[in-house]
Amino acid sequence: MPALVIDGHPDARSLTASLAQRYADGHGDARVLALRDLDFDPHLRFGYRERMTLEPDLVDAKQALHDADTIVVATPLWWGSVPAVLKGFFDRALLPQQEYRYTKLGLPEGLLPARRGRLLLLADTPWFAVPFTGLPAQTQVARNTLRLCGVRSVRVHRMLDVKDADTATIARWLDRAEHLGTLDGRRAGVTPQLIAAEAASSSVVATS
Repeated sequence: MPALVIDGHPDARSLTASLAQRYADGHGDARVLALRDLDFDPHLRFGYRERMTLEPDLVDAKQALHDADTIVVATPLWWGSVPAVLKGFFDRALLPQQEYRYTKLGLPEGLLPARRGRLLLLADTPWFAVPFTGLPAQTQVARNTLRLCGVRSVRVHRMLDVKDADTATIARWLDRAEHLGTLDGRRAGVTPQLIAAEAASSSVVATS
């Protein structure tokens, strides 16, 4: 699977969800993992003292993380962080000795094979306020999560002042997400011919 798109918004009607889907549409060979549809406990109830049994949806999600060449996270910024479902997913799915480990020198070593990632970050914060407020979720996801787990190159795409964005601005953001997906799909060797062939093979209906 060349790309895994993690949709971290709890509402399927959100702009975040639309951006995730448009990226996947542009890529042509990407899976959208909508966390709101997964059945798992987002609380790391024992910290790292005791391992919790992984629910089937988390087992599947972890396999998808290890199969992906590119990992994309789409999330809004809430209270300086990310929605609880996304934070809970990171807590439960990214585990020591599985997605990362520490060397003898105490340095983190990522174990995910993906080397490229993107963060689609939405915030109501206007651009002129960013130098004062910062975007801590950007550091949290791009550096302290994806890069720590081995995704070396994480490009951040910020959609700011979302609450006041007009229809034309939103349309540009959606087109941009699809364009990014197309670029990554080409890099991964996903061609229009391959997409058409796969679509044709999946739409064959047996007749009697």
